[in-house]
Amino acid sequence: MTVTPVVDQGLGNSAYVVDLGDGGGLVVDPQRDRRPYEATLAAEGLRPRFVIETHLHADFVSGGPELMAQGAELLAPAGSDLVASHRPLTDGDEVELGGLTLEVIATPGHTPEHLAYLLKDGAQPLGLFSGGTLLAGGIARTDLLSPELTEPLARQAYRSVRDRLFTLPDDLPVLPTHGAGSFCSAAPGGERTTTIGREKAANPLLADGVDEDAFVARLLSGYGTYPPYFLELRDENRAGPAVLGSDGRALPGLTPPAFQAAIEAGAEVVDARASAAFAAGHIPGSIANAWRPAFATWLGWLADRDRDVLLVVDDSVPVADLAWAAATVGYDRLIGTLAGGMAAWRGEDRPVTTIPLLTAAQATGRRIVDVRQRTEHLAGHVAGSHNAELGSLVTAPDQVDRAPTLAHCGHNERAMSAASLLARAGHTDVAALDGGPQDLAAAGAPLGVAQ
Repeated sequence: MTVTPVVDQGLGNSAYVVDLGDGGGLVVDPQRDRRPYEATLAAEGLRPRFVIETHLHADFVSGGPELMAQGAELLAPAGSDLVASHRPLTDGDEVELGGLTLEVIATPGHTPEHLAYLLKDGAQPLGLFSGGTLLAGGIARTDLLSPELTEPLARQAYRSVRDRLFTLPDDLPVLPTHGAGSFCSAAPGGERTTTIGREKAANPLLADGVDEDAFVARLLSGYGTYPPYFLELRDENRAGPAVLGSDGRALPGLTPPAFQAAIEAGAEVVDARASAAFAAGHIPGSIANAWRPAFATWLGWLADRDRDVLLVVDDSVPVADLAWAAATVGYDRLIGTLAGGMAAWRGEDRPVTTIPLLTAAQATGRRIVDVRQRTEHLAGHVAGSHNAELGSLVTAPDQVDRAPTLAHCGHNERAMSAASLLARAGHTDVAALDGGPQDLAAAGAPLGVAQ
């Protein structure tokens, strides 16, 4: 038996492709971009036989329908109430996979309907697909449905782990869906897989013989903010996303007049070029979101899913990959790219604006706005800096004074996104830092750590 992880570094999630030994493959918790699973299945000479979901996902659109279109059967928790044809599973069910078996274990917590799946060869346990119930060094968050359910689900998560999963063998491999970089995770580390025994001994949320009340306090104290699309994708996955197919994300190039007409009709412009290119000249009002592994997450935080989206790219941006990344977080209204890029736009004397991208040495005298997550800011920041998380600037740009401003993050991408949002809101003297707080410290700004 071979289990191959397929990792999305940007969203921080892992799917798994299991060779069932009969020419068929099982895919666990796939995302909408079908290409990595197709490539893995093809490399191993497999056809997709089964797709299995551990829960209704809030952070990505499921790839189940894409693989079902290729002949796979969908298996999912009965409590998901999926519209698509599927085999509903409940606690204690067993699914025969040829020579292997999946044992279904109800593990509510991350979500009410959550199931984990124990893969067995006869009576021998081989691995546990734990979804979000048990992670490497963490437990997936329980606050994605409603404030009223956050604590009850946290208590269910404790019982699911203690009473169900921790009864399994210590050497059993645990294969979670969420991992480092996922906003569904709580207390994520660098590891993506683990074992039951390792989590018993070292999971910081479960260490020291913690009781249920102490576990809940630890879990809930670690939560930060999350993108607004998390509140919408569970329902989208329940209803069933449209099947896009292998070539379903081709985008047309729009001439500058057509691009301008789409803007005037209400479309939002997302500029996916690197920060330096955006700084040198961009369409007024556009949002900077440089193409990188985290592009999709920040697209979901910065752009309105209910509006058409236009893209500005250059030759460094793989448009097909970008479009699939957008589809994975539910952005199906990408309507085109600017044909010829900014050179074509400038060539017709259309309006262009700039935002300075400054080194730490060039940034003296500006109010410093740290746009990283609150937990990042508390871990170490420039003394006197104002923390305004990037996502919060979409709806509340006026939390930043209209003084000469320097936005910074850890590198420059989020800082330029923040600067573009502030400029769109009417701030006239805003710049982005090419670097992070350590660069400011090296230039003479003192670092502080929250006590």
